Amino acid sequence: MFDSLQDRLGGTLQKLRGQGRITEDNVKDTLREVRMALLEADVALPVVREFIDRVKERAMGQDVLRSLTPGQALVKVVNDELVTVMGVANESLNLNSQPPAVILMAGLQGAGKTTSVAKLARWLKEREKKSVMVASADVYRPAAIEQLKTLAKEVDAQFFPSEVDQNPVEIAKAAVAYAKLQFVDVVIIDTAGRLHVDDDMMTEIKQIHAAINPIETLFTVDSMTGQDAANTAKAFNDALPLTGVILTKTDGDARGGAALSIRYITGKPIKFMGVGEKTSALEPFHPDRVVSRILGMGDVLSLVEDVQRKMDKGAADQLANKLKKGKGFDLEDFRDQLRQMGKMGGIGSMLDKMPGMSNIPAAAKQQVNDKELNKLEAIINSMTKKERQRPEIIKGSRKKRIAAGSGTQIQDVNRLLKQFAQMQKMMKKMTQKGGMAKMMRGLGGKLPMGGGMPF
Repeated sequence: MFDSLQDRLGGTLQKLRGQGRITEDNVKDTLREVRMALLEADVALPVVREFIDRVKERAMGQDVLRSLTPGQALVKVVNDELVTVMGVANESLNLNSQPPAVILMAGLQGAGKTTSVAKLARWLKEREKKSVMVASADVYRPAAIEQLKTLAKEVDAQFFPSEVDQNPVEIAKAAVAYAKLQFVDVVIIDTAGRLHVDDDMMTEIKQIHAAINPIETLFTVDSMTGQDAANTAKAFNDALPLTGVILTKTDGDARGGAALSIRYITGKPIKFMGVGEKTSALEPFHPDRVVSRILGMGDVLSLVEDVQRKMDKGAADQLANKLKKGKGFDLEDFRDQLRQMGKMGGIGSMLDKMPGMSNIPAAAKQQVNDKELNKLEAIINSMTKKERQRPEIIKGSRKKRIAAGSGTQIQDVNRLLKQFAQMQKMMKKMTQKGGMAKMMRGLGGKLPMGGGMPF
């Protein structure tokens, strides 16, 4: 997400960072570039105008022009104002009610509403430790109820059955009543979507809202529709008392205009963003962290949270103990590392949160993909246990067999063995006294593209 905005803004602000003196002309030129970058990212025009005016007012003040590091001061102003536009801080779900806390989901057809219900159910179970029940009041799309039933099973949430010949309002009321009897903490009601905003749709969802009085009414919107997403959100907000927005398909949105427009136009916070198709691909929306990514500073906080939550601590401790005892890092350990990366959303998701990624050439970024990780794992799986533990025995005929078994080429096997050898050296350095510090100095603070990392 935000690729085009990151490239344009990152390049413009990078020129300023090191400057010891900034003039009004510098500021005007910079703001012209920033304005173009925002418009190209499909940010709504009123948002761009107000943002530029606010940055200009602060940039022309004494704090920037007379600062000892005026370039960095101006970058901070841009950073602060972007955060303000998107909502300052993450606003979490309000679940402080007599159980069950009722969440009503609204949105257009195709925005990923039903999938977002499942993602939210999983998030509530895993992060908030809540019992969750889901129900579908979408009686117009034949497969909607069955889709939610399948997803509920996948995320281990209770499913309240409904039929296409039932009244949507009655389905919602019955689901909430049943959840109360079952002592469920949270019930999420999925509603019907349409291809566009229409009177019938709004009347129905208003009736459902009045019948169940939800504590949270979330609008699900496709980020790839740009400023149209903000306009649609406004139409729903005018009809319903929305409490927040879930921005979907952000992994396919290179512009990011919706994220920058929604809060300003609706006055409602973006609470979550969908970052992939899997039911685990839902992240709380932190404006400050998102802005940090846009300006090429990464999102180390989210990366650390991902590691703490998804990394298998037992496996990590096991590997550390093995290395301490002088036992070598082998291909089975290498495969475990690849799997851990997969659990954390893949290498692309990790790199997106690392500082300095905007400085890496696009061609190098394109080589970093999860298909490559899957290929490496397939090659290792085609080896015998002995080969994984003693890679040095893998020669000509063995390489040919491994390549055939994994559906790859011999040069792919050679590449993996070369990358593994580099990783092995890194692990050896880490186990030596002061090894980690030496290794980081050797990297010079740069990511070892094509080096020790497995891609």
